[in-house]
Amino acid sequence: MNTHALEKIALSVRALSIDAIEKAASGHPGICLGAAELGAFLYGEALRHDPSAPAWPDRDRFVLSAGHGSMLLYSLLFLAGYPITLDDIKRFRQAGSLAAGHPEYGWTAGVEATTGPLGQGFAMACGMALAETMLAARFNTAAHRVVDHYTYTLVGDGCLEEGISHEAASLAGHLRLGKLIAFYDSNHISIDGDTALSFSDDTAGRFRAYGWQVLSGSMYDFAGLAALLAQAKADPERPSLIILDSIIGKGAPTKQGSADSHGAPLGSEEAARAKEALGIPGDFYVDGDALAHFARKRVEWRAAREAWEAAFAAWSKEYPAKRAEWDLCFGGKALPLAPEDAPRFAVGDKIATRGAGNKALGALAKINLNLVGGSADLKGPNAVGLPAEAGVYSAANRAGRYLHFGVREFAMAAICNGLQLHGGLRAYCATFMVFSDYLRPALRLAALMRLPVVFVFTHDSIFVGEDGPTHQPVEHLASFRAMPGLRVLRPADAEETVAAWEAALARQDGPTVLALSRQTIPVFAKADPSWRASMARGAYLSKAARADGGAEGITREVTVIATGSEVPLALEAAAKAEAADVRLRVRVVSMPCREVFAAQDAAFRATLLPPGSRVVVCEAAAGQGWERFAAPEDLMSLERFGVSAPGPRAGEALGFSADALAEKL
Repeated sequence: MNTHALEKIALSVRALSIDAIEKAASGHPGICLGAAELGAFLYGEALRHDPSAPAWPDRDRFVLSAGHGSMLLYSLLFLAGYPITLDDIKRFRQAGSLAAGHPEYGWTAGVEATTGPLGQGFAMACGMALAETMLAARFNTAAHRVVDHYTYTLVGDGCLEEGISHEAASLAGHLRLGKLIAFYDSNHISIDGDTALSFSDDTAGRFRAYGWQVLSGSMYDFAGLAALLAQAKADPERPSLIILDSIIGKGAPTKQGSADSHGAPLGSEEAARAKEALGIPGDFYVDGDALAHFARKRVEWRAAREAWEAAFAAWSKEYPAKRAEWDLCFGGKALPLAPEDAPRFAVGDKIATRGAGNKALGALAKINLNLVGGSADLKGPNAVGLPAEAGVYSAANRAGRYLHFGVREFAMAAICNGLQLHGGLRAYCATFMVFSDYLRPALRLAALMRLPVVFVFTHDSIFVGEDGPTHQPVEHLASFRAMPGLRVLRPADAEETVAAWEAALARQDGPTVLALSRQTIPVFAKADPSWRASMARGAYLSKAARADGGAEGITREVTVIATGSEVPLALEAAAKAEAADVRLRVRVVSMPCREVFAAQDAAFRATLLPPGSRVVVCEAAAGQGWERFAAPEDLMSLERFGVSAPGPRAGEALGFSADALAEKL
């Protein structure tokens, strides 16, 4: 280990971070200066990676959970040789720069996850480590270990105060993710001041109780860091937390060790004094010995990656079936159901869409062997169990594909993001729709990172019934639809549900919510013979208007837009309304995905919503957003919380019945 070179790397990190943050007049210098040695050790010595091939499948992963310290990461990526330039660093936090305010996955090569919302990076790292064990169990052989890498993460006090860290650490310890190593930047400072203001946890004791190996040392001792890492790797049965005593803002003469260096530039005077004290000779200084060290390391890294590729080629030749499966797993595209393999239903069959969803999931899981996931202790109620042959994942069965997340919704969602980020797997997770509130920040990051995770939210309306308003979602659909990049599918019967699952897995550029019912819903005849193709565009005609309006002639036409369980309700209401008024023609449009329909061309939209036709919307949820299709007085929506009663009675009590809608029509 070349400690001299590592010292120069740390010096360069401090120099670049001070100047970039000062020029931007924005940023968090404290962790960049305080954890520079750890960064130098990881990128200059410990990580197995190759900047010339950032997507190498068997690379080590590093997640900066404390994402506010982004200049620490950008400095290291630049020095190591990733495609980020000094000009990007000079334009830190400016539009178009690869050095964004917080690390953004898909924007900057070498950034493994979008971080900044504290604690989520830690949980995503748990998901990446979990993915490594799954793929290793599937693809490694006695002679070839084609999946064999570590996941590292750097966390701060804020990450470990956030509740998600408790959930994720508990599960990681239970699952014995021994190749997960977390470094804790223990500097005892938060934005408000000393952490003693609000934080007195026995962090080491807490992690030991979770089943982690806990080690401790100094942030500034390279030999000590190497010894700690070796000790962590020597325990394959436990994830490791390495607590490193550090000084926030180290090197800033008057601000180091204080909250003043946490979340704001040092200021021109303090920056100048820090550079003088550290021996930094100029602006955006990069030490030549640091560059020379990384030039040598790049040769080593490339050789290591090429050696893996040679071993991978030998493995591929010896195990062609495994290689074919590998290509499917890492290809990114899900296999669609052949007609003979798809679940089939008859008109009149009554089945909850959660039940139909389980049939679809089971069929898809049999052909998409990289489909993995589970629920937050709701396998039965969510109906998201996998076929028996898929197995249950555990510390004793790494090949299992069903995950028991326990009552940990937030960690579940973030871990699924980590599974997806790792590569090779397609992840799904599930809970009741009302409990999506617990995981919403991870759902948002999935959308921001454009990860094709499938979020199954069952018990999707007031028709949940007896559990009452605490379990009856009202505002949730509107809030999902408001999230950029998130696609919401609320199927109306079993046939639509199969199509919805296929659409969710076919999508590669973002997450999908499947909103599914607890109550049974009848399968209905579709007026559109090509309804599957139309549904892929967001909506289709489920009932055409009758051909004539009787002896008195046709005087009024109404189009009802409905989603989910309200489509059969609308069909019943349409029949009642037409029977009561011979002048009325009612069309019913099922709109499983409002945002996809809204993005279609005007001509297609007009085929379902003809100009001049009165439009009525029926959805047992908040009406927000439906105003673009119907006048406020024509929204049959829910603008209050629910009521405890059996499902149909709850609907009637809240005005959602076929009779009430028929009267409105």
